[in-house]
Amino acid sequence: MSSHKNYFKKTALQNLLGMTALGLLAFQPATAAELGYVTDSSGNVVRTSYGECWKALDGMQKKLPECGDEVDADGDGVTDDLDQCPKTAAGTKVDAKGCALDSDGDGVADDMDRCPGTPAGAKVDAKGCVLDSDGDGVPDGQDQCSGTPAGAAVDANGCATDTDGDGIADYKDRCPSTSAGTKVDTSGCATVIGTVFTANLVGDEFDSNSAVLKPAMKDALDALADRIAKAKSVTSISIVGHTDSMGETSYNQSLSERRAQATADYLTSRGVASSLITTSGAGESSPVADNSTSKGRAENRRTEV
Repeated sequence: MSSHKNYFKKTALQNLLGMTALGLLAFQPATAAELGYVTDSSGNVVRTSYGECWKALDGMQKKLPECGDEVDADGDGVTDDLDQCPKTAAGTKVDAKGCALDSDGDGVADDMDRCPGTPAGAKVDAKGCVLDSDGDGVPDGQDQCSGTPAGAAVDANGCATDTDGDGIADYKDRCPSTSAGTKVDTSGCATVIGTVFTANLVGDEFDSNSAVLKPAMKDALDALADRIAKAKSVTSISIVGHTDSMGETSYNQSLSERRAQATADYLTSRGVASSLITTSGAGESSPVADNSTSKGRAENRRTEV
């Protein structure tokens, strides 16, 4: 009786699975490609007598197209047959085509976009923020003066401000409060014909990386000291040092200041009151000649008194 019961159970199970024609089956864990289905000893998905794939009791873990299932490999809610971006990362919000959402249309997906409301057509960086190549706070699309130096104050158009309107931008202006209409030099300081005079020490230039005055420079300063002594009144003497464009900007700034101070020290040694003298350095920012040639670089290694 016991053997009849066992035979009955075996026969019923085979009929239920539609396996009579398959012979004895060995049930085994499904392979990775068929996870969630019952397979036979050959690794094939077992089908019922109706041709349906037999699903494991622990439920579906992955869908198979050969079983008529709709596959969504990246789990974004859009089936593979409709998914135009089939490898979106888990959790990414997608549109009806399965592609990552880009609400502002800047080419950067919403989940990576740090600036999600950029205007249409604006150029953006990898974070979706509007480009500002010179870092002046004015986006490239609105910047009329791209390439302003770091730290320079700019107006709404991205152009360096010129508070006193003398034509010299504030970041280069050594005298930022000159009166309207005043003629100024390249440093933004007033130039008055007659009682105030300007001398560019370019009769002989400084050696590269040097603040040592040469004989021709000293001759020019001797003559200048004599003129100052003969002048009826001298209210101030401004000395600005300059360099060529070779070397680091920060080093050139320091070198230009040393050149100005060397010039001031020489004038003082020739009897000019130190209380009248102010010194500053313009670094490489105000060339008078082409820095791409050796002659031009030599002319730029100068002081202006």
